Amino acid sequence: MTALAPDAVGPPASATPAGASAGMPLSEHLREARTRSLRAAAAFVFGVVVGYVLSDQIMEVVRAPITALAESRDASLNYDSITGAFDLKLKIALFSGIALSSPIWMYELFAFLAAGLDRREKRYTFGFLAASVPLFAGGCTAGFLLFPHMVDLLAGFASTEDSTLLQASYYVDFILKIVLATGVAFVLPVFLVMLNLLGILQARTIARSWRIVIVAIVLFSAIVTPAADVLSMFLIAVPMTALFLVALLIAWLHDRAAARRLSVGTDRAMEG
Repeated sequence: MTALAPDAVGPPASATPAGASAGMPLSEHLREARTRSLRAAAAFVFGVVVGYVLSDQIMEVVRAPITALAESRDASLNYDSITGAFDLKLKIALFSGIALSSPIWMYELFAFLAAGLDRREKRYTFGFLAASVPLFAGGCTAGFLLFPHMVDLLAGFASTEDSTLLQASYYVDFILKIVLATGVAFVLPVFLVMLNLLGILQARTIARSWRIVIVAIVLFSAIVTPAADVLSMFLIAVPMTALFLVALLIAWLHDRAAARRLSVGTDRAMEG
């Protein structure tokens, strides 16, 4: 047998960059986690400060439907405790901090988790992050723009002779649920693409269930935007349907490319 030359063997695996990354000491992982946590925490604190400074302006926007309602009946926001106004201000500041700092803390989290992934998995992970953040922000914006219609409709069930006295904390929680639900709904197509890229969900499976998906989108839009005009429902349903179709197209293109690569590999194996 021919002996291998020392140069042909190459350096041991632990000497390569990949081996060094895979064999990173626990202290290095902890140091990286601490650094990224501090960056995320700093961004969150900055967002909380900005949210607290702008809390009065945010409350003016939130209070606008009640102010408009007060023109036709007795309507107002009320606090059930002495500290109610301050607690609500802190809640707005905290949620504002989470929202404003979300691109940074999400990046730091994904970057830390991606350290142990290969190149393909990193590409999928950061692609998911790049698509999810703007879609979630767009969905939250849509929900925030549509909530005044919901307040007008739901409060309109009461007689004009009745008083509408709303607890401020409950009212803000109601708006937050609408905004977050719409934001999450806009991100769901990204999960479909991720499941397809990971080989869990095929495009033809998504295509076969398109009727169920469309009905679910319409029902969700009708529940989230129970406005008197149908236009508000379509403002949510149409973008969600378009995002679903885009996700289906991406999944179909991916499956087609994967099938083509598999066919080429099979032909080469048969020729060999």
